Amino acid sequence: MSEDVGRGVHDYLSHLTVERGLADNTLRSYQRDLRRYLDFLARREIDDPATITENDIASFLGSLRTGDVDHVALGTASAARTIVAVRGLHRFLLREQIVPTDVTAAIKPPRPAARLPKALPLSDVESILDAAGAAGTTLSARDRALLELLYGTGARISEAVGLDIDDLDLEDSTILLKGKGGKQRIVPLGSYAKASLADYLTASRPALVSVKTRTPAVFLNARGGRLSRQSAWTVLTKAAERAGIGTDVSPHTLRHSFATHLLDGGADVRVVQELLGHASVTTTQIYTLVTVEKLREIYATAHPRAARD
Repeated sequence: MSEDVGRGVHDYLSHLTVERGLADNTLRSYQRDLRRYLDFLARREIDDPATITENDIASFLGSLRTGDVDHVALGTASAARTIVAVRGLHRFLLREQIVPTDVTAAIKPPRPAARLPKALPLSDVESILDAAGAAGTTLSARDRALLELLYGTGARISEAVGLDIDDLDLEDSTILLKGKGGKQRIVPLGSYAKASLADYLTASRPALVSVKTRTPAVFLNARGGRLSRQSAWTVLTKAAERAGIGTDVSPHTLRHSFATHLLDGGADVRVVQELLGHASVTTTQIYTLVTVEKLREIYATAHPRAARD
């Protein structure tokens, strides 16, 4: 391999380390991805970065997907990450005036196919909620209220654990959620979530309050401090295990289920957008893919002209 190309990669990695301050894991990923690129160029006997063409970059991308590099075909995400590293290298070489043009400018990293959000059947959600509160203890009342709120409002886990007492208006059946980028939204609180919250706030939260912390947080841990995001996640996973749910369940699963069940019930996608706190309706529209699949299933089984030989 030419020292010219190798030196360019070395200098770029030094730039990422010293000037950009990338984390060690990220830096190792760049090193691995650029090593693939260097090996590819070596096989083509390209030793001058100024002679690399756009076709070379396109061929490199193709080789990532076919397994010609490392003898392993990379998935879309890994190939995209590698191309991002190569594009960063070439922008650096251009900025340092080592090459006259950026031959990667027109090369776009492959985009992964849209992944359908995971949504639980309503029966599974109900089983999880019941399991969370089954113990009849102070903490189980908190757990039930937390999970009822997550499913009943579509709140992000960070929004739920970030709730303060003043953010609740049980009389008006609404709560104030503080989302990404400091954006706030008021969402309605369903009767089940409202009842669980009222029960927790009245009978259980006072027993958890600590004189030392005096936190305004709605959801408290056993020491009286604000419940952490990680602990809230654990609350859900343990409830799902007790309910016998075989699939992986995360707080986002409840958020996905909230959105999907609303759309299945006929809610307008723009209403769901507002409830989820999405800045763009296109972000919400991925949930419609789920309902389209359900519509296909219903059509295939119910319409007399849907069956195919």
